Amino acid sequence: MRVDWTKAIEDALSKTLKNIDRFGEKFPHVSQNGTYELNDNTDWTNGFWSGMLWLCYEYSQDERYRQAAEATVANFRKRLDNHVVLDHHDIGFLYSLSSKAQWIVTKDEQARKLTLEAADVLLRRWREPGGYIQAWGAKDDPKEAGRIIIDCLLNLPLLYWASEQTDDPSYRYAAIKQAEQTRRYLVRGDDSSYHTFFFNPETGEPIGGATHQGFSNGSTWTRGQAWGVYGFALSYRYTKNPLFLNTSKRVARYFLEHLPEDHVAYWDFNAPAGPDTYRDSSASAIVAAGLVELISHLDAGDPDRDYFEEMLVKSMNSLVERYSTIGEDDAEGLLKHGSYYVHGGLSPDDYMIWGDYFYLEALMRMEKGIHGYWYERESK
Repeated sequence: MRVDWTKAIEDALSKTLKNIDRFGEKFPHVSQNGTYELNDNTDWTNGFWSGMLWLCYEYSQDERYRQAAEATVANFRKRLDNHVVLDHHDIGFLYSLSSKAQWIVTKDEQARKLTLEAADVLLRRWREPGGYIQAWGAKDDPKEAGRIIIDCLLNLPLLYWASEQTDDPSYRYAAIKQAEQTRRYLVRGDDSSYHTFFFNPETGEPIGGATHQGFSNGSTWTRGQAWGVYGFALSYRYTKNPLFLNTSKRVARYFLEHLPEDHVAYWDFNAPAGPDTYRDSSASAIVAAGLVELISHLDAGDPDRDYFEEMLVKSMNSLVERYSTIGEDDAEGLLKHGSYYVHGGLSPDDYMIWGDYFYLEALMRMEKGIHGYWYERESK
């Protein structure tokens, strides 16, 4: 029997409302000892706070969430105008959940304009002759010019959306090619995944896979695998390419079949498992939201549908019952035991704002059909 999703949502709304006052004009990133680190909209994670505010507004229609969400979008306008820490691929994380969310919810034309400008910033990261979106660094950065990472799959909806809005095929072309390159080079034959892959930036020749935050180059970093589950399902939504749907199913099954008994992931599937091994609840939250998306594309007779539905409920039950902060009224985060960067010693067992966002998105989708801001809503 599933737990009461409504109780979990109401708890999240209450904590988010308190955090509006706590955070002020700043943005949460990850926590240290239960307190969120805040920044002036300078990190790749800042869109998740904006997205949480929009989700809370849609659910509650409480203007306090809307006002706070609109204030974040105004801040994102300034960030784009001044190109503040935007030399990376995470433009979709930033602007899909802030200005695109505002457009989807309120049809504000200035928000739409800002989101299209953000899509242009992301499109400028397209690299020939390799045919990929460079993950990090300036174009002439010799270390980063050839890098792609699996996380980028969640940034591609910004490009797909921009193509729909403008009838300009260049955005869609880059998104599809990036998804194809990710499928070809980052997903391994056993359905596990590399975190990152390198090409020769001059010739486009593939060099090899590696990791940045995982246990080892050949391991499977669970958050990377999670991006694959959700990201390929979203590329299928936009393209209807069955290869993307099939890949989402494959990487989802790998993720789910390698979970420990409580159905919440360790930080890396190849890290030695023991009582002190770090979990990454944020990876399981991403997969939960991704499974809702994936299941929405499966026919009732699909042989995998029942399995994915069963595992979705088991994972969400565990997140709510064992990892959430329900009943901890002073907690800043929604989901405990997230992992940011274990080898770097950065918040290996703390709140992650993206974990909170995807946990809330999954709850909203399951209970109310409020599906987040990766694509336009269907006309009623």
